[in-house]
Amino acid sequence: MARPYEEPAPMGLAEDDACHALLETARGAIRIRLRPDLAPQSVNSFVFLAREGFYDGTTFHRVIPGFIAQGGDPTGRGHGGPGYRLRDELSDEPFAAGAVGLANSGPDSNGSQFFIALQDAPHLTGRFTYLGNVEDGIEAARALTPRDPAAEGEQAPGDQLHSVEIVESAAGASGADA
Repeated sequence: MARPYEEPAPMGLAEDDACHALLETARGAIRIRLRPDLAPQSVNSFVFLAREGFYDGTTFHRVIPGFIAQGGDPTGRGHGGPGYRLRDELSDEPFAAGAVGLANSGPDSNGSQFFIALQDAPHLTGRFTYLGNVEDGIEAARALTPRDPAAEGEQAPGDQLHSVEIVESAAGASGADA
């Protein structure tokens, strides 16, 4: 299991930095454009944890076809986190297919768990912190093995998130070449 942290990392990103996360999963690569302009503390935390290797080897522990694929829990059961909590950074950015948000267990309880919307989920807009959006690889997210840790009985293990690489470009850059 990943090591716990007592508090989030100090801010290391500017709100206008172009930043991408490259997820290597058991089902293929997923490229996410992160949005520090919408959720600076949350994106900074995600970037910090990724650079620390926190996500490497974790699983997508909750995958509900037609809804979301959720990962980022070091325990693989849906109850783990980094050891600290972040406050909500809510916006009006729509949770359309490919949107990436922070999962939580109630207000201001964000940590390391994130989800990818596999289809439009407008009921999540304004209720969860919006981290970014999938620019490439939504097919890989939709191909993740379905599983629900709250369901009864045997389930297939979650697909592995092999690694998360962060690619940053200078402030104001489009990020197209990142």
